[in-house]
Amino acid sequence: MNSSVKRLRSELAALRRNPDESIELNVSEEDIRVWSAEIKGPPDSPYAGHVFVLDVTVGAEYPNTPPLIRMRTKCFHPNIHFTTGEICLDILKKEWLPAWSLQSACRAIICLLGEPAADSPLNCDAGNMVREGDHIAYFFLARMYTIEFARPVAVTASAL
Repeated sequence: MNSSVKRLRSELAALRRNPDESIELNVSEEDIRVWSAEIKGPPDSPYAGHVFVLDVTVGAEYPNTPPLIRMRTKCFHPNIHFTTGEICLDILKKEWLPAWSLQSACRAIICLLGEPAADSPLNCDAGNMVREGDHIAYFFLARMYTIEFARPVAVTASAL
């Protein structure tokens, strides 16, 4: 068994011991290197109250190389390509460290949703709105697409 598989098994065990209410990571039954994640949009953002699905693929060199993470749910955000789901985030590219886990990468994506960076946008329309300070237009469009494409967070009986 190679080190990436051992690491992924260790992460899976840790996830089962300490679940995160904002992140649900699920491993494929056929391949431990294929995962999906469901992340909750951060509070006080146009994504709040909704769940976004991510596709996660882990290479043989993990954790020395970052996982490939794409947003499956369409999302209007400067750092997320609306069509391909590509995510522009330093830690998923050059800034990746082996200390990061799939869960911490998902946590960083949640933070990115709450704090968009307009300096190198994958979605130029969203990036221009943020760069020009048109936060009302950005929030409105991001919220509209969130309602259209993302799944509302399920309300549990204990939350009522």
